[in-house]
Amino acid sequence: TAKAANCSVGVDHYGEYRVDWTTKLGDPDVVNPIIHSTFGYAAQMVVMDRETNKIERVVAAHDVGKAVNPQLCEGQIEGSVHMGLGYALSEDFPSDPETGFPINKTLRSLKILRAKDVPAIEVILVESPQPNSPYGIKGVGEIGLVPTAGAVAAAFRALNGTWHTTLPMLKSASDDTEE
Repeated sequence: TAKAANCSVGVDHYGEYRVDWTTKLGDPDVVNPIIHSTFGYAAQMVVMDRETNKIERVVAAHDVGKAVNPQLCEGQIEGSVHMGLGYALSEDFPSDPETGFPINKTLRSLKILRAKDVPAIEVILVESPQPNSPYGIKGVGEIGLVPTAGAVAAAFRALNGTWHTTLPMLKSASDDTEE
C-alpha cells in the first residue's frame, strides 16, 4: 500500500515483504539457513587544512540501493560519519591494566566528538537498487562508520607523510610530534 500511495508523508502503512531466497529459522531440513542479505559500499575522502591541521570536510559516497527517503539516508550517513570521526580522532576508553576497570568515569572524559566540532559532511547518495530487497533498498546505518577512520588516516598521511595506525589518531599524532 505504501508504494501505491507514493510513500506519502504522514501516512502509516503496514505490510510485509517476503523474498523467495530466505529460509525460516529452525527448519531442520536446512543446514545453513539464509535469513538475510547484506551488501554495502561506501567511499570517503577527508579534506584537511594544511595550515591548521584540522579536517575541513568529509565527502562520503554511499551505495544506498534506492533512496526511498533521501533526507533520512543523508542523516543516517552524516550521523555515522560523525561517530566514525569521534572514534578516529578523539574518543578513548582506557582501562586500568591491573583491575580492568575503566579509567574514565565521565562521558566528558571519553572525549566524544561534539556536534559543534564536526566538520562539514558532503553526502553523495549512489543509487544502485538491490534486486531482491523491498523497493531496492540497502542498509545505510552502520556503513558510514566503516571507512571513516581509514579516510582520516589517509588524510593525515597526505598531510604529514605518517600513517597513524592507532586510535584515537589525534593522540597518536601528538605522540609523533613529541618524539
